[in-house]
Amino acid sequence: MPFNSVNTNVGAMVALQNLNSTNTDLQTTQARINTGKRVASAKDNGAIWAIAQNQRATSNSLNAVKESLQRGQSTVDVAISAGETISELLLQMKEKALAASDSTLDANSLAALNDDFTSLRDQITKAVDNAVFNGANMVKTGGATVEALANADASSVITVSAQDLSLTGIGLTATSSIGTQSTASAMIGTLNSAITNVSSKLSKLGTGSKSLQSHLNFVMKLQDTLDAGVGNLVDADLAKESARLQALQTKQQLGIQALSIANQSSSILLGLFR
Repeated sequence: MPFNSVNTNVGAMVALQNLNSTNTDLQTTQARINTGKRVASAKDNGAIWAIAQNQRATSNSLNAVKESLQRGQSTVDVAISAGETISELLLQMKEKALAASDSTLDANSLAALNDDFTSLRDQITKAVDNAVFNGANMVKTGGATVEALANADASSVITVSAQDLSLTGIGLTATSSIGTQSTASAMIGTLNSAITNVSSKLSKLGTGSKSLQSHLNFVMKLQDTLDAGVGNLVDADLAKESARLQALQTKQQLGIQALSIANQSSSILLGLFR
């Protein structure tokens, strides 16, 4: 038989407990909708939050790796541009040397060709001196070797070695000229060797640039994968949370009505004393 009391309203107590539980669930759902996250802080789920933070740290570290790879690639690309310019200059110098080796040329024509040749020679030095990116020059004598970060803990690097494209580095000198037909003839072989030398060094720089770009693409994909993994761990399913919100709001309204009914039960006992 139910026990009736004005001091203890069991129905109201049960209704209040259920309403408090519903309000707590409702607050949790609203927080998930507001933040878009199922695990927004360590108190939501300590283990998942810790895993997500570690993955975020790795992803953020990969930003520095990407920047290092991009700087390295830019440095190498500047060196390649200088090398391509030098290769073109050597082709023009060879053309001048071939023309100057013609025994039918008069002194004025030979002098003009030599002036053009030395001007082209000096442009090689200017190209080398100006092949600088972020303070690094890979093509001067004793040039800088690129060492770009390859992973998030800096335990690995991608190295692209410097290539000496200075006049002495490719087999010429600052006094190379074609002032006479004999020196012009001899210069043709020297220039052939220089062209081959530059082409070989450009090939190495090109391979290095391709390696940097390939690894940069990998790092970008890796970072996207890590970010997606973090999202899978902590992001809320907003469609599910929206449906849950509707259900909890209805449950809250019913809970308030149940509590109101339970609170009225004590007033019914007054009828026993009339």
